[in-house]
Amino acid sequence: MSSEQLAVPTAAPSAGALDNRPSVSRPDALGPAALAAARRHQPPRGLIGLGFVVPVTVLLSVGAGGAHHSLILLGPIITFALPVMAMIAFWWEDWPGTLLPRPWSGLYDTAIVAAGGVLLTMLGQLVVNGPDLVGVFAPGPAHPGAYPATVQLAGGIFTIMLQLTLVCERRPLRGLGRVPAGLAALALCWLLGLIAWAVAVRSHAIPGEDYGAWCTSIGLWQMIFYTALRGWPFARIGREWLRLLLGNAVVIACGWGSYLLADGLTWPGTRITAVAGAGIGGILLVSMLFEVWPAIRVTRLAPGRAIAVSVAALLTALLVWSLPMLAHTLGVPQEREWSWTTHVTLNALSTVVILHVAVWRRWPVRRPL
Repeated sequence: MSSEQLAVPTAAPSAGALDNRPSVSRPDALGPAALAAARRHQPPRGLIGLGFVVPVTVLLSVGAGGAHHSLILLGPIITFALPVMAMIAFWWEDWPGTLLPRPWSGLYDTAIVAAGGVLLTMLGQLVVNGPDLVGVFAPGPAHPGAYPATVQLAGGIFTIMLQLTLVCERRPLRGLGRVPAGLAALALCWLLGLIAWAVAVRSHAIPGEDYGAWCTSIGLWQMIFYTALRGWPFARIGREWLRLLLGNAVVIACGWGSYLLADGLTWPGTRITAVAGAGIGGILLVSMLFEVWPAIRVTRLAPGRAIAVSVAALLTALLVWSLPMLAHTLGVPQEREWSWTTHVTLNALSTVVILHVAVWRRWPVRRPL
């Protein structure tokens, strides 16, 4: 998979033109030397990363007073933080953390992500439940919590952020420079996400669980085409307008089709979201943390792509099979076992993988990426 391998953004100035594609989806991200290094250092580099990813994922999944309370308290905050993390990792290219040496750079950016998640959760609470900010931190009968009502809003915003970042190749904002373009992207996705949520959910046209499932289904195909397959087959299209048009149409059509298929199987929205979320987490583990190992050792592109997607699919099946049973063991109410599965894979696991690879740059591994 020589032209399909993941690279982490390198240090960049705080302002300047963005590349045509973020490095998470750029087909030519690695040169021969970097590709050889990735082949040489995987899977040990990924296994070392698991030493960071697994404990932090567990902490986010159960650390806030148990599994169920972590879902209620941390679920909305992490979901609202995801667009902020995407802005820092894929638009700002780790600025302002690049101004500091490791590990302070990763710690600095993580603090911004966490603070942004809290502030945006408070804004989402204001929009959905009114001016009752107590519900964000101490939900109860007198104070409606941010979960689950705000999660559909946050998930839609993040889906739009990924569509703009990966599928639209940061068009039409990338000419503004890193920092202004990232801020404009975050604001635009919030505006579009708010409008979509108001039209679909607030108006009661679509149940919130179904809206969330549809958004997550699109997110899964964003990851398949633009992370696991690094933009294939759209990256081969030379004309930008045609590439963007087909990419957007195919991703949305595939997301909609997979949602309708699952809905035809009478899966509830929470289960559809959980399966798609596990797929996203699995793809990020394979494509980012392990740099598409073992597919990276295959020199021919077609078999390499098939291996990468197959490994991610097997990992997805394992997560979907095991996590609901674990939720039951941990005392999560039955009606929220699928929701906790989504929290573990889409919120905790995916967030930690992106933070470790794209923000922390695999610290404490000394070898630069």
